[in-house]
Amino acid sequence: MRSRVRRAVQAVALVLPCSLAALMAAQSAHAALGAAPMTPPADASVSSRVVQPASGSAQSVMRSASSAASAAASYTVRETTLGNGTVVHEYLAADGSVFGIAWHGPQMPDLNDLLGSYFPQYVAGVKAARAARGNARGPVSVEQSGLVVQSAGHMGAFSGVAWLPSALPAGVSGSDIQ
Repeated sequence: MRSRVRRAVQAVALVLPCSLAALMAAQSAHAALGAAPMTPPADASVSSRVVQPASGSAQSVMRSASSAASAAASYTVRETTLGNGTVVHEYLAADGSVFGIAWHGPQMPDLNDLLGSYFPQYVAGVKAARAARGNARGPVSVEQSGLVVQSAGHMGAFSGVAWLPSALPAGVSGSDIQ
């Protein structure tokens, strides 16, 4: 009996990671903060808007995902709605690199993909913040000189923002990342 239980546990241990990997691949965003924008999954819809500063306020011009951004634009906001209903906004600098990300929806996006090389820094910041609160769960805010991430939510309603302070274009602040 023990050997059958052990074999069953081993079989589940082999199948479960493969199933989880397949599920994550289906909803994975493949973006990286500080790098290129995401390659949207097949079940996602994408739209973009170019944002230009105008006398202290931002004006938005809607553009289709395939149209080119204006050379005079200070940044582009690209909205991707994943198949699970989660919406990801990517804030792109003129060179096409992602300087900010915002998300909201029924499922948490894969922050490892969204934050890219900044993910380990985020994880370390979360651990430090939770340790300071006595390991209490709740909204997370990691505010460091090179990275800001604020994340909150509960089952069915997650939201957050992340940005690179040093990469923000002139006239853009962290509060513009929404």
